Amino acid sequence: MSQERPPPSDDDLGFVLPKAAAFGRTRAIAIVVGLLVVLLAAFVIGYLPKRQARDALASGLRADERTQPRVEVVAPRPLVIDHALLLPGTIQPLEETVIYPRADGYCRRWLVDIGDKVQAGQLLAEIDTPEVDKQLAQARAQLAQAKAAVAQAQANGELSKMNYDRYQKLAGDRLVAASDLDQRKAQALADDASVAAARANVAAQEANLARLVELKAFSRVVAPFAGTISERTVERGALVTGTTPLFRLVSTDPVRVFIQVPQDVAPTIRTDLSAPVTVREHGDRSFPGKVARAAGALDPQLRTMKAEVRVPNPTGELLPGMYAQVAVSLPSPHRLVEIPATALYNDAAGPRVAVVDAAGKVAFKSVTIERDTGATLQLSSGLDGSERVVKLADASLAAGTTVEVVAPAAPAR
Repeated sequence: MSQERPPPSDDDLGFVLPKAAAFGRTRAIAIVVGLLVVLLAAFVIGYLPKRQARDALASGLRADERTQPRVEVVAPRPLVIDHALLLPGTIQPLEETVIYPRADGYCRRWLVDIGDKVQAGQLLAEIDTPEVDKQLAQARAQLAQAKAAVAQAQANGELSKMNYDRYQKLAGDRLVAASDLDQRKAQALADDASVAAARANVAAQEANLARLVELKAFSRVVAPFAGTISERTVERGALVTGTTPLFRLVSTDPVRVFIQVPQDVAPTIRTDLSAPVTVREHGDRSFPGKVARAAGALDPQLRTMKAEVRVPNPTGELLPGMYAQVAVSLPSPHRLVEIPATALYNDAAGPRVAVVDAAGKVAFKSVTIERDTGATLQLSSGLDGSERVVKLADASLAAGTTVEVVAPAAPAR
């Protein structure tokens, strides 16, 4: 027996609605599934490519670790550097002397004055020497007396010899005593000695006469060398002695300039080195000069070496006493090499550079910097020029590291 459906109401929709609990579970499952799909897609899209990139990077790093460091090397460039120096000095004459008289007397006349050019041997002044004249006359008389004494001694000697010869014959006939013969013999020997003494006295008197003749010749004061009279200190009638200055004579062609060469370049100075000289009074004009000689030793206080520069001065434009400047160009006494400034390691171990040997191993060498030009370094020690220097200092390089040397990049055009 079938049951009858109740009559429809006004809220009846014509179908049966599902239960609320079943619909909620289905929707929750759908949301979870959608989230899982989204997460999976995000994993596939984001994580996997990053993982693959990281794996590739790690693989590349391992490959790089297996590869030797690559470095670019340069060869040190030998340098010959000249030091241009401008050294002060004072112009001095080639020769300079004060002329004194050798004979005492009175100035009869002087023949030259300051500024006069004189030649060697030229007469400068005459001196009256009355005392020397008297001594000269006395010496001539004494010489004549000594010569007369020689003649007298010779006569006495001849007489003594004849008497001795006569007594020898008489003694042979036993007519004289032996003592008389001995007496005559001694007399002959004494007279011979007197002749020798008289002759020696003649030689002494001749020497004294020659001395006075030379002293008399000094009454004529002459120039010892060619030059210029720079000072006259004598007047006519003045009493002069051996300590009285008469003239000052200087030779000014060529002139000399003495300079003090610093220690660092002193070993390289040489004769005939060009050394132009300038003086303020002649503006920019340069006078050619050459190094004539050097002292060969350093001054213990100044640590410099004296050198002489000679400058021709035919017209007398350079005056003794002028302040001058001498330009000289001297090479460095030690060998220098140049490297890029980027190659320097400057740490607690001091300035060093890395070099690569034939086996490709790195070693470090300490160096001494002579000059820093900014882009390059000039080294005075540490390298001999045959090394291969790492161009770019790398803190990661250590001694003994094996590296790969690469060729330098070609310059951009």
